[in-house]
Amino acid sequence: MEFSEHIKTANVEDAVLRQPLHPPSRGTLCVTGHHLLFSDREEGGCGQVLLLLRNIDATDKRISASSGTITIKCKDLRVLQLDIPGMEQCLNIAHSIETLSSLDRVPEMYPFFYRPSDLSLQDPWGLSSPEKHYSQMEELHDRWRLSNVNRGYSVCTTYPPAVIVPKDINDDMLLKVAKFRQGGRFPVLCYYHRKNGMVIMRSSQPLTGANRKRCGEDELLLQVVIDGSDKGYIIDTRSSQQAQQARITGGGFESKSCYGRWKRLHRQMERGKALQESLIKLVEACGDESHNVDRWLSKLENSKWLSHVQTALSTAGLLAECVERDGHSVLVHGSEGTDSTLLISTLAQLIMDPCCRTLEGFLALLEREWVQAGHPFQQRCAHSAYSHARLQQESPLFLLLLDCVWQLWRQFPLALGFSEALLLRLATEAYVSDYGTFLCNSDQERCSLQVKEKTHCLFRALLRPKEREHYSNPLYEHTELAIWPSVHPQSLQLWRGFFLRWTQQARHLEEAQEEIRNMVIEWGRLALS
Repeated sequence: MEFSEHIKTANVEDAVLRQPLHPPSRGTLCVTGHHLLFSDREEGGCGQVLLLLRNIDATDKRISASSGTITIKCKDLRVLQLDIPGMEQCLNIAHSIETLSSLDRVPEMYPFFYRPSDLSLQDPWGLSSPEKHYSQMEELHDRWRLSNVNRGYSVCTTYPPAVIVPKDINDDMLLKVAKFRQGGRFPVLCYYHRKNGMVIMRSSQPLTGANRKRCGEDELLLQVVIDGSDKGYIIDTRSSQQAQQARITGGGFESKSCYGRWKRLHRQMERGKALQESLIKLVEACGDESHNVDRWLSKLENSKWLSHVQTALSTAGLLAECVERDGHSVLVHGSEGTDSTLLISTLAQLIMDPCCRTLEGFLALLEREWVQAGHPFQQRCAHSAYSHARLQQESPLFLLLLDCVWQLWRQFPLALGFSEALLLRLATEAYVSDYGTFLCNSDQERCSLQVKEKTHCLFRALLRPKEREHYSNPLYEHTELAIWPSVHPQSLQLWRGFFLRWTQQARHLEEAQEEIRNMVIEWGRLALS
């Protein structure tokens, strides 16, 4: 398919661009297969503005006999307006934008065409792999092994080819366990706590169904994990009622009679449509221009976004408490194990493990727990808060994670080695990117479409010297202590840097933070000289 088929009008002179934080600009608008390019020819104007078409979440147009206006609502929450002379030109531009922004064939997306001069497709992809992670954790080798049972993605399409499992469970047993877990997501190790040898495992729900089916191999696997300990915990991210109802459709939970030394804890976490609606309401509240404080606070509360943040942080705190303070291993799952399971396992590791709090450690954690572990980015991040399409699969789980990490960053400004700017960058990249890291829904899809061979890796790019300096926290001080977040309502704040990022208030805040950052870096240089 040629992109040119969808471009009836490629250039428009005398277009006017209106965008947040800038005065209106007059110039030339160009449409390409992947971008809108606006060039301002007036001195002191905005210069060039390049917008990836995939960033466009929704468009509205108003047409008159001699001109038209296209309002562009972006996935990064920007709202732009283009005034275009000529009715036909405006209709053509609007059609091109609507068509090109919604093309969903992965090989046609911009990461397959992006070729920065300082990166090579021959560079290694990613920061780590299950094999490398296992080889670096020598403490694991006595009781855990690396299994290639999923080679060729034959057992589980959403797991990587290699996974870490108990040494006493062979691959034939794993095959039986996989058939007993939804989507084949059998329990695998995602975290080993060096302080006490306890672990976090994650999986999907067991397929017990209405007949209370059992799987001896599944029961043995979990028994082996807590061998030598009095008990383990299962944190189910559904309510007890939801877990019971899942049995009607073939799912279920681990019963006390079959998993005697495992204690089940239910912590209901919203996902899917409820979370997407929450984001939409929050963004709507942030765009309210009535300047009525009571109305704004009411809308903020009704969105329930901060209550989702609170639930995620408190559930992650519970998981970390079980491992760090109580000294017990934990299995985490909900239904599929690709959403809220990954959210709380990631946050718990940040709370407990100082290695995950460095810039490189955090990116490696995201790669391990989200990219390799099968979070369906393409489905969940198809649209943001403005789209008129309401797809069932959409849900801002990754954005919720980044918001929770920002809460940690704000409460512990010295303990995390990265800046808010990194979280803002990741929040945008998950929805629209020059890089291939967040493309597709699984490792298998990325493999079949040759994403790792034909696109560049975001995480590698963020660790280049210039980028690393920008995304590092100059106040960072390493600590071995766990960082326990406060989840009291008064301790949680709206992430203004993201949700109000295109307002003057957020821009002043950003400028102040950058000034403080530069001062701290300069003091550090003076201290060394």
